[in-house]
Amino acid sequence: MNKKERIRAAVMGEKPDCLPYSFWSHLPDVDLDPVLLANGTYQFYKTYDVDFIKTMNNGMYAIEDYGCKIDFSDIAKGGVAKVVSTPVQCAADWEQLSVCPIDQGSLVRELTSLKLLLEKVQQENVPVLFTVFSPLTIADKLSGNRLFTHIAEGHGEVVHKALRVIAETTANLAQQAIRLGADGIFFASQLSTYDVMHPNDYLEYGKPYDLAVLEAADAGWFNTLHVHGNNIMLEVLRDYPVSVFNWHAWETLPALNEARALIGRCLMGGLKRMDITNKKWNEVQHQIFQCIQMLGGRNHILTPGCVIRHPLDNEMLAFVKRTKDYVEARCK
Repeated sequence: MNKKERIRAAVMGEKPDCLPYSFWSHLPDVDLDPVLLANGTYQFYKTYDVDFIKTMNNGMYAIEDYGCKIDFSDIAKGGVAKVVSTPVQCAADWEQLSVCPIDQGSLVRELTSLKLLLEKVQQENVPVLFTVFSPLTIADKLSGNRLFTHIAEGHGEVVHKALRVIAETTANLAQQAIRLGADGIFFASQLSTYDVMHPNDYLEYGKPYDLAVLEAADAGWFNTLHVHGNNIMLEVLRDYPVSVFNWHAWETLPALNEARALIGRCLMGGLKRMDITNKKWNEVQHQIFQCIQMLGGRNHILTPGCVIRHPLDNEMLAFVKRTKDYVEARCK
């Protein structure tokens, strides 16, 4: 099988020739330049021979065009990007948001990089996922994490108005990514956990806008929901119209076999990302073994639950595929 056939088999619940795998990271030195980002993403794919490519956009690209200033300097040291300034300081500022055009600013930069990447892989039969963030995630970043304060203060209506604007922008972006040739979107939801908000609040402020974006991207056959963090709202999320469900498996519940029974779709995950970062060789091997024992290589794509942080260790990353191949061969 080629990579696209392998991933399609996993999505459809068929037995692929081998367990597909992938991982992803940021490219902080180049990810503000579409040409360099496409080149770097392609080189990452070729170096580690992953079975699908997730675009390596910077984690704040979705709020740049609203007028935010970002400090990316900690990414290369294993940290995260920080919002330096934002136009949303008080609840009234939400009223000023308007739909961002996808042919300008950071959005056209990311779409340009996607187009260049797709041109590079057009003869290679490898699926490509384009990363987008949930509207609620974008709103929280955009407001410097003041979103829930504004809601608690009774400004829910202006927040809803802003979320409609953000959802329309994100839907337009996702739809264009599919039109360009992406096989799906990697839809990252960073607030759909019980640790952050009550599920009733997510049903009001999160899910309707998530579904609007996913509906716009419904031509993608490989749409993937990434649920970030611990204590995820599985009851709220399990019926989302996606082909693949990704979460921090082994770091938080549900367990892999539990997720298979309750979600009934292809699962993406099974590796603890910090065990890769911290070079815990035996722990990574055990996780791969457990995945294969539990799931039998069906409806499963082996990945970390989230991004591998810098600095990257080439030897450890190469170990993941080598160990996957060895364990799979021994467990047949």
